[in-house]
Amino acid sequence: MVTAGETITTLDLLRWIPLIPLCAAAFNMFFGSNLGKASAGMLATSAVGASFLIALYVFLRLPAAGLFSDMLYTWIESGGFQVRLSFQVDALTSVMLLIVTGIGFLIHIYSLGYMAHDEDMARFFVYLNLFIFFMLVLVMADNLLVLFVGWEGVGLCSYLLIGFWYHDPNNVIAGNKAFIVNRIGDFGFVLGILLLLTELGRQGVWSLDFAELQKHVRLLSPQMITAITLLLLVGAAGKSAQLPLFVWLPDAMAGPTPVSALIHAATMVTAGGYMTARLHFLYALAPGTLEVIAWIGAATAFLAASIALVQNDIKKVLAYSTVSQLGYMFLAVGLGAFSVAIFHVFTHAFFKACLFLGAGSVIHALGGEQDMRKMGGLRSHMPTTYRTYVIAALAISGAPLTAGFFSKDLILWQAFSHGALGLWALGLLTAGMTAFYMFRQLFMVFHGELRAAEHVRGHLHESPPTMTLPLVVLSLGSIFSGWLGAPEYLWGSKWDRWLAPIFGAQTHHGSLESEILVTAATLALVGAAIYLAYLRHGRAVATMTQEAEPRAGAFYRLLLNKYYVDELYDRAVVRPFTASSAWLARVFDPLVIDGIANGIAGTARRASELWQGLQTGNVQHYLVGFLVGTLALLGYYIGQP
Repeated sequence: MVTAGETITTLDLLRWIPLIPLCAAAFNMFFGSNLGKASAGMLATSAVGASFLIALYVFLRLPAAGLFSDMLYTWIESGGFQVRLSFQVDALTSVMLLIVTGIGFLIHIYSLGYMAHDEDMARFFVYLNLFIFFMLVLVMADNLLVLFVGWEGVGLCSYLLIGFWYHDPNNVIAGNKAFIVNRIGDFGFVLGILLLLTELGRQGVWSLDFAELQKHVRLLSPQMITAITLLLLVGAAGKSAQLPLFVWLPDAMAGPTPVSALIHAATMVTAGGYMTARLHFLYALAPGTLEVIAWIGAATAFLAASIALVQNDIKKVLAYSTVSQLGYMFLAVGLGAFSVAIFHVFTHAFFKACLFLGAGSVIHALGGEQDMRKMGGLRSHMPTTYRTYVIAALAISGAPLTAGFFSKDLILWQAFSHGALGLWALGLLTAGMTAFYMFRQLFMVFHGELRAAEHVRGHLHESPPTMTLPLVVLSLGSIFSGWLGAPEYLWGSKWDRWLAPIFGAQTHHGSLESEILVTAATLALVGAAIYLAYLRHGRAVATMTQEAEPRAGAFYRLLLNKYYVDELYDRAVVRPFTASSAWLARVFDPLVIDGIANGIAGTARRASELWQGLQTGNVQHYLVGFLVGTLALLGYYIGQP
């Protein structure tokens, strides 16, 4: 929020950052088929590029303004409760805007080449533009209810994009899984919002504006703050794929690869981390919740990294890698280092987008093949993809002076310097596993013998410039984006100073010697892991084949089957739910629900039949009835004292 003495400036230009992609999506929805695939794609890409330019302009003007705001209209007004549809941009929002529009723009350019032969290309860009629009609404909202609109919008768009190739039932199942798991998380999120509003309303504060919430949050009791933050955490765990709701994200790679890059790098999965950072003033008053977040993040990072060690699908390795890196972000949030968490969101966007788009380039060249055991030797055929992939792999592994080195090591240092040695140890082991599985993937895909199918060997080629240019830009970002948050023993962090108006000075600094030793320990483990990956996969002509897998140990099979978490959920949740639903449909509904309805109808019918029998149409019968009634009334009144 804005600190005392800063200027609040209104800038009507803000509304066009999300509205331009929305207008492009609407135009392509109605006229995209008439424009043609290429024109529809160019319109969608240009719209996101225009949003990026406006976001960059706002970013450059922001230091002199402190905060930009743009109120469109009053959305809800009931008594003292009012919700405005308005946007704001402060230091935190500006970072997210550059990530969403900048990385999103590069992914749109990449999609022009990747989706060029798809008949539904116009529909694809409609969904992609809508995804960008809702994510921009989410990060630009100045209150929780408008944020929730964007929150639900990105959930809808992820469902549409994951299941984009709906002719394949597996894609539909993956889209449904993402949608349902996120609804579970969103149920907790909604309860958290309602509880927050109700409790503040009892204190006379009927507002969900972030500025008002920060001003009045101390009116709440510590117990109530803990309950609210835990409920909001359920929503964050769903969106950002943390334990126990992480199972949807690995399956999200079922959609087109640009979608995977957009979801995993720049949009939906960052929403949970952003929400907790935006409500930092609330979470700072709930130390118990922060501890839960830290342990969930560390456990998620470790668990997902261990699964990625043995996966053979090129995109699934990266998907579990995303879950693991999101765990690092939540670890930082749990330590109260919100600016550090957003820093990792920023750097991760570059190298993860580069990795996913690089994987897409490989899949494109191999005619859709995703099994790394059927790749190998692609270094000479795809030199640009290979070089950018190496840079991104070094960055996510935390090689010196790359983006991941600065952001990930800063998280580990925060854990160590706070005395959370258990969290630090989990984070350190995760760093080693990250380096191993990334270079295992690099060696299996690009080194050794070419193991591709015979029918594609003669057609191997580098991807077109529309796909390789974004890779080059992202690879540069995978190095230099981290330089903004360099530690004090190098050239110091500009990142902390930029976000200081939001979070204050948060980075925890200890002794210089200790920080260097912690970094050295991490680098030593990362170097050892890369060397081990080289020994196992880099020098070998071929890697483990499907025939060799049954001879692997039980622990390998446990990792390969993802700890059987999906099977556990299937037996503990899905099957009981479907069985109970079937029983309700076959037994309870016809016997109880229909029985009550049919019983009421039958009673009414029998009563009608009785009265129907009394309606004879004979006047004498009616006169006798009147006489009997009259005598009964006279007898009643005469008998009264």
